[in-house]
Amino acid sequence: MNDDKLRVCPVEHAHSLDSKLRKWLQNPNKILAPYINEGMTVLDIGCGPGFFSIELAKMVGQNGKVISVDLQEGMLQKIRNKINGTPLEGIIKLVKCEVDDLNVHDKVDFILAFYMVHEVPDKDKLFHSLKNILNEKGKLLIVEPKFGHVNKEEFNITISKAEKVGFMSAPGLKLPFSFSSLLIITR
Repeated sequence: MNDDKLRVCPVEHAHSLDSKLRKWLQNPNKILAPYINEGMTVLDIGCGPGFFSIELAKMVGQNGKVISVDLQEGMLQKIRNKINGTPLEGIIKLVKCEVDDLNVHDKVDFILAFYMVHEVPDKDKLFHSLKNILNEKGKLLIVEPKFGHVNKEEFNITISKAEKVGFMSAPGLKLPFSFSSLLIITR
């Protein structure tokens, strides 16, 4: 698939993903605190400019690791610029993925897929990959936007695809303008 056919947020709009308004509506600490402990290994797929990755790194601490994955090198460069010369540089691992390959081989305790699953052309393959990466007792939090990109039926289809590969779904967080589901491995 050509990159120009993908529905990904362009690097030129990265500032909108890092705004104060977004932090007020989608506070990373409030969203992630119930799931993240110090020392965990966490995967942030579709990390963009690091809105969640930076906070995740602070939460997992020096003994943890955050793997920040994005399709666009420009988004990863924005994170690189933010963490350069800070202690977070040793916690955050930046990975450029491909459309059909996450390029992640580490086992993780938690996966965050925030406003990005709708951008993936092959969701079945994505969920198989995520299941293989996730530790047996790990959790996957999917959050999708209600506005413009995803309707309730599409979100339910996405969750059904995850359940078909062996995830069990529980209600996620209540967030404005968003659908969410917390997934755990069942088999």
